[in-house]
Amino acid sequence: MRTTRAFLTVASILGVALLLATIAAAVSRPARAAAVDAVLVKGNLQKPTGFTFDRKGRIWYIEKDTGEIRILSPGTGKNRLIFYVTGVNPDGERGGLGVALHPRWPAKPFVYAYVTRAGGGSIQNQLLRIRAEGGAAAGWRILMRWSVTSATNHNGGRIEFGPDGNLWIVTGDNANPATSQERKNLRGKILRIRPDGSAPKDNPFGTRVWAYGIRNSFGMAFDPKTGRLWETENGPSCNDEINLIVKGGNYAWGPSWQCPASPTAADTNADGPSPRRLPKARFVTPIGITGAAFCVGCDLGPGLGGDLLFGDVNTARIRALDLTAGRSAFEGSARTVVQLPTVIYSMERGPHGRVYVSGPTGIWRLRQG
Repeated sequence: MRTTRAFLTVASILGVALLLATIAAAVSRPARAAAVDAVLVKGNLQKPTGFTFDRKGRIWYIEKDTGEIRILSPGTGKNRLIFYVTGVNPDGERGGLGVALHPRWPAKPFVYAYVTRAGGGSIQNQLLRIRAEGGAAAGWRILMRWSVTSATNHNGGRIEFGPDGNLWIVTGDNANPATSQERKNLRGKILRIRPDGSAPKDNPFGTRVWAYGIRNSFGMAFDPKTGRLWETENGPSCNDEINLIVKGGNYAWGPSWQCPASPTAADTNADGPSPRRLPKARFVTPIGITGAAFCVGCDLGPGLGGDLLFGDVNTARIRALDLTAGRSAFEGSARTVVQLPTVIYSMERGPHGRVYVSGPTGIWRLRQG
């Protein structure tokens, strides 16, 4: 009996040791990303460049070429017009570019739209505030406006309310790099305004400008875990970027830019005062980087939890980057998550953290395959 007990005790110890070793090995192995696919929410749409969600889960989107702002109900497929922005100029990268709802919607029934349109005898980028009541528009006003050049590219247009209750706007340099370094010029900037269009008192320069030195951006996303703002930016023939936006930051795009002589050089971030904020991720060969969204509660598997997802207009891929423990930098290289059937305009975290994507002909939702 003593021999048997001793054998059982040793066996038990060995069994526990083996179990602990197995657990340790499993913990040390990185989680593998599950397969991801894209489910079409609604097709046959007309260039839904920007979109957002209300508290009922409905998708509000703006059409690039028509200036129509529409409400899509994913459950039923119902899609109705709520407002038509007249005079939209859709040439090149102009048009209906961004849409957002007041953070206290529907108590504050305001819809915000970033558009390029005719105004005062010229073509302007404008930020509109539309009052929507009873399922219809009840009036609107222009909160901001600035003229554009004859160039039809680099207009920015992404808008989003942040955790601070302010509206954040990214504008492009309109193909004139020098304007990105002119702090009084609204081109090539990250703007931060109050819902009424005024500048918050804690903005760094006493104006609507929060950061500058921006070239051409189609993506912004606030990290739900930290509240920090990240921005995607198209480079020239090199250096697409992902930037962590900080108060008063100079992201150093300007007329002195050059494509780097080596992959470690940062010659497209060479203008303006120091410190010059360098990108947290860079693609020396451009991918046409566009929308961005954080996979927090996105239900795409443990391998993507907390990652930043972003799209492009060159290959129609969605890629992912891991963030460090402090969530202020990336670790590892970007990896492809899913290939879409069309190029990617915008990305958003929708209800319950799910990630949605828009392209020229529709809106998709990402799901674990």
